[in-house]
Amino acid sequence: MAEKTIIQLGKVVKNFILPDQSGQNFTLSTMRGRLVLLSFHPLAWTPVCTMQMQSLEKNKKIFDKLNTIAVGLSVDSVPCKAAWAKAIKIKNTKLLADFWPHGNVAKGIGLFREQNGFSQRANIILDESGKVCFVKIYPISELPDIEEIIVFLKNA
Repeated sequence: MAEKTIIQLGKVVKNFILPDQSGQNFTLSTMRGRLVLLSFHPLAWTPVCTMQMQSLEKNKKIFDKLNTIAVGLSVDSVPCKAAWAKAIKIKNTKLLADFWPHGNVAKGIGLFREQNGFSQRANIILDESGKVCFVKIYPISELPDIEEIIVFLKNA
């Protein structure tokens, strides 16, 4: 099976509604006017994914100053995300459950790994109009460089 094409710069991510770890819906289209960091991680409860989400939480005030909302996305369910968020002390960052239809948002962006049943590790930044202005895929075992993201946002 051929790899699906990853969304390109300048394209608009199709609106989606996903529940966060508290069961509250996050609607992408309501974020217009802000930058949005979609931080995809393969699975909750894994070391690199934990560090990736903690880096979002740790930098929340910086994101706020840069008019950016950062969210984590994986195929895990809401109860799983809730328990994980509590365990890793995530209080202010939304961890979205791309659970059902399984990986639907990741599939729409071209990040779903069919052979594994989860998404690539990736950061995608949307500009204020919802267009992709940054895309980076990381090796599954690599922690994304949050400083690179912050520098990009400062210059966006």
